[in-house]
Amino acid sequence: QPTWKVWGEERLDGAIYTIYLKKVRYHRPTFTVTTDDSNERISHLEWETVRVRLLKAGTLQRLVEALATDEGELESTYVNVFLATYRTFTTPHQVLTLLLDRYEQLANNELDLPEQVADQHCKTLCGALHVWLESYPEDWNQPPLHPMIQQLLLFTQQYLPNSELHIKLKHRLHSLQSVPKNDVYSTYNGTLCLHTTSAQPPCHFPDIPHQHFAEQLTRIDMELFKKVVVHQCLGGVWSRREKRRAEEAPTVLATVTQFNAVSLRVISTVLIHASTPRSSIIANWIDIAQELRVLKNFSSLKAIISGLQSNPVYRLTKTWSALPKDKVEMFEELARIFSEDNNQWAQRELLMREGTARFADTVGQNDRQLQKVIQRQLNNSGTISYGTIPYLGTFLTDLTMIDAAIPDMLPDGLINFDKRRKEFEVLAQIKLLQGAANAYAITEDLSFERWFDSVLTLDDKEAYQLSCQIEPPPMNTPINLRIRQGHRKNDSVASTSSSSSSQFYCDIDHTSTSIDTKDSVSQTSSSSNGSIDTTPLSPSLNISQGATDFYIIKVTYQTDNVETEGIVLYKSIMLSNNER
Repeated sequence: QPTWKVWGEERLDGAIYTIYLKKVRYHRPTFTVTTDDSNERISHLEWETVRVRLLKAGTLQRLVEALATDEGELESTYVNVFLATYRTFTTPHQVLTLLLDRYEQLANNELDLPEQVADQHCKTLCGALHVWLESYPEDWNQPPLHPMIQQLLLFTQQYLPNSELHIKLKHRLHSLQSVPKNDVYSTYNGTLCLHTTSAQPPCHFPDIPHQHFAEQLTRIDMELFKKVVVHQCLGGVWSRREKRRAEEAPTVLATVTQFNAVSLRVISTVLIHASTPRSSIIANWIDIAQELRVLKNFSSLKAIISGLQSNPVYRLTKTWSALPKDKVEMFEELARIFSEDNNQWAQRELLMREGTARFADTVGQNDRQLQKVIQRQLNNSGTISYGTIPYLGTFLTDLTMIDAAIPDMLPDGLINFDKRRKEFEVLAQIKLLQGAANAYAITEDLSFERWFDSVLTLDDKEAYQLSCQIEPPPMNTPINLRIRQGHRKNDSVASTSSSSSSQFYCDIDHTSTSIDTKDSVSQTSSSSNGSIDTTPLSPSLNISQGATDFYIIKVTYQTDNVETEGIVLYKSIMLSNNER
């Protein structure tokens, strides 16, 4: 039985609380030699019910006050949720000002509180400032003057001179002023710049060992993923327009850029490499993807699968038919990991099982090829342990869905903090996996980076034209339908570019570099013999400059499965303007 039960709501001035009754194990007192009747009655109690009050919504001032309980104790869970999500409804400067105003009121006895409780509140506010300073250093990095640190230093100089907080602030200001500009990493239009020389690439794609290739992709992904500032993943931040996204979510944008870079190189190497059979190139990418599965790097794994599933590559029927059967099976098994079925259940289940595990050990019941690979890895693993790099697009989609489905404000104008709790559940998963990523120990190979940067990439139009030169579409097919035909995905590959890859694509240079084709929205993503019934988008539809960047389209699945008979299944697809 659940230990929490909703009891009701409590409304105060500027705040709404949800009241829960929580069942907790009773802690019996230590018996003395002389026990009385009351102790005997207590000894029979195993459980007791306590009343728990959680802030559901409130004004900004009430949200800041809730950092401490009524008794002045630190509300640690609430502090973590608030600091991770407050940027969606206010600014760091506003929060700091309210915190300091609250402290001054307590220190100057302006509130009707006992002195002991007021002192405890002051200690709690100091504790919250310590957590904020340590856990979210990017909020305080405001070069060149760093006004928030200066503001807090003036405050501590008056109220907390020579305190640990005051000393820490002085050290932080000194270290920030000593850091050269662009010391961490430089960006250009949101693109991570790799500082490499212009030397000739020392190797060619088919010659790079598969395991080494996968390890180098994993090293790059690991560095980018560990640098992700989790609150930049929030739907209210990430779903903003391209320019603001580059400014407010650069760490997320860097992972997206790398994801697209891998997918684009999959497409270009398959289409351009005339000296090597294209089926061999595809087989090489499948082998690399297999190694990425062993390394638990689901980001580059998804990028490779998306590249192989892109229309210019997937329509090459003759090329795919030349692949060995075991390679095709491996590709289908890897693609099933990212199936859209049941809200991407397979991928989520893998992260649940292997997110913090030492190595990959989970395969599907029908994954014959992966079973062999995983078993071989388990036999040879020894003391080797791997981290986990998730496909960040899944979390970005979840956060965007939460942001779209739940209002920021309640009808009475209060900030909806229940929404922030739901967002924090997703952010906490990302944070946990960032910790797991520390388990990787991979040596950098600069020659690989030079080769990776030297690979020519194609835009959508170029890739499709080249694909049609390799395998022309049937001549009796209408021109506007040819792009939709080709090597058809079977039921085991339940992921289309429109529903899977586009959510992780953003146009950085305002040029067409997405791995998706603009007509891919009309493709089908199916489960079993399912179909999606969608309304075609008008090609003449004008998009105003004030239009939303993304649209969430709900479509209906029609399946013949006995298990889902009588049940209406829905799927949401996030669609950006440049895909309409």
